[in-house]
Amino acid sequence: MQPFRDQKHRKVSVLTVRSAPRDRKRALVSLGGITVPAAIGRSGTTPFKREGDGATPIAPMRILSGFVRGERVSLPPTRLPMRRIGKDMLWCDEPRHPAYNRLVKAPFRPSHEEMMRADGLYDICLVLDWNISSRKRYGGSAIFFHLIKPGYQPTAGCVAVSLRDMQRLLRVMRPGMVVKVLG
Repeated sequence: MQPFRDQKHRKVSVLTVRSAPRDRKRALVSLGGITVPAAIGRSGTTPFKREGDGATPIAPMRILSGFVRGERVSLPPTRLPMRRIGKDMLWCDEPRHPAYNRLVKAPFRPSHEEMMRADGLYDICLVLDWNISSRKRYGGSAIFFHLIKPGYQPTAGCVAVSLRDMQRLLRVMRPGMVVKVLG
């Protein structure tokens, strides 16, 4: 396999997400010598992502930044830009709104996700460049790399791993890294 290259033709480190052979809602995440189980979208993967389809997009997506619930989890050393989640932080998932697929502040009436979730899924949450740098209405929003639900339940389209595995991966992740989802 050819190494992934950015727009300036530089080699980029890649975290690979491969669908599990017997369960389309599960995957294996690999980076360097680390391979861990993950959950992906309830509809598996798709090359044609649409808002609300429950699928994880088959695509290379740069890691843009991350969020952490500092009062609930501790971060290992990481080179990724991480921001502490505040109570007023929301993510707009309303395709008709100008802030679609962007971080917004409460109060915010259009459809959105709370970043400070009670279930802890976003206690560590990395933002992937899906439909962000170049947005398309209904192209899918909030494709994150975040923490898993108990029992590796499927996501709404994100990639999710355990807290322990996320902490292992964060140690070797760096800005510009690509998460490449394979079908």
